[in-house]
Amino acid sequence: MKLQQLRYIAEVVKHNLNVSATAENLYTSQPGISKQVRMLEDELGIQIFGRSGKHLTHVTPAGLQVISIANDILGKVESIKKVSEEYTKPDQGELNIATTDTQARYALPGIIRSFIERYPKVNLHMHQGTPSQISEQAARGDADFAIATEAMHLYSDLVMLPCYHWNRSVVVPKTHPLASSSKISIEELARFPLVTYVFGFDRASEIEKAFNRANLEPRVVFSATSADVLKTYVRLGLGVGVIASMAIDPVIDNDLVAIDAGHLFAHSTTKIGFRKGSFLRSYMYDFIEHFAPHLTRDVVEKAVALRDSQLIEEMFADKELPMR
Repeated sequence: MKLQQLRYIAEVVKHNLNVSATAENLYTSQPGISKQVRMLEDELGIQIFGRSGKHLTHVTPAGLQVISIANDILGKVESIKKVSEEYTKPDQGELNIATTDTQARYALPGIIRSFIERYPKVNLHMHQGTPSQISEQAARGDADFAIATEAMHLYSDLVMLPCYHWNRSVVVPKTHPLASSSKISIEELARFPLVTYVFGFDRASEIEKAFNRANLEPRVVFSATSADVLKTYVRLGLGVGVIASMAIDPVIDNDLVAIDAGHLFAHSTTKIGFRKGSFLRSYMYDFIEHFAPHLTRDVVEKAVALRDSQLIEEMFADKELPMR
């Protein structure tokens, strides 16, 4: 069994079982990858991939377990490299962050700018996507950190630490009937079509929960993952926006009226996460603390030592987080 073979099967899965695309990404040949995968299967005495002719069609049950372990091994190899770099190049390296559009646009710019000023030799890359895409990137090791709010059930393979709470605002044009309201009831909101985030971000979004408590059904006429896109369609008069309050810019959005909806919807909590067992460089600890000052290196290490997600939740249960 070779490390290269483990890398090949992990990359094949990452490229949706497309061996040609895998070979192109790894700068090697398709026959070479296929041969190494077959050799590994022969050595193990199992099929990792199901096939139809020459094409891979699915990952077998045994293959799922093998690939999971392979990803852990490859992650440990990367950790060894990071340990070396921590001592030989302490102020150099890479930082890959996977997050949502709202976090990238409204929560992170100041953090990113000051981090780059402090660590000019660290190459920082940001990957934006849906919660499922973010969790996959972090679980595979393609991203060092996942920063997200919704769909926390997708992040079971990561150590997720709470950073801050945020709530939503109702957003309308200045000519809208709700524009003069200082406080809106859920019944009033139910009278209008809504423009809001994709409900699929979570199994039960805070918006759905609020309407369910009132035995009402939200009429969502348009949904998107980007707050800026949502505001565009609010401006077009498509519906009333329900958007993260942090995404309302008093200067850029001065043509809109934002009404606090904290009494309607429970707050959400943004978390930062990383793979269990991964080695964090010093500048990574620094990034976490800059993003969430209560997450000092000592606190993060204590959370990691707990291992269990429920115990980590309990560790922060009495911690008062900032509201953004």
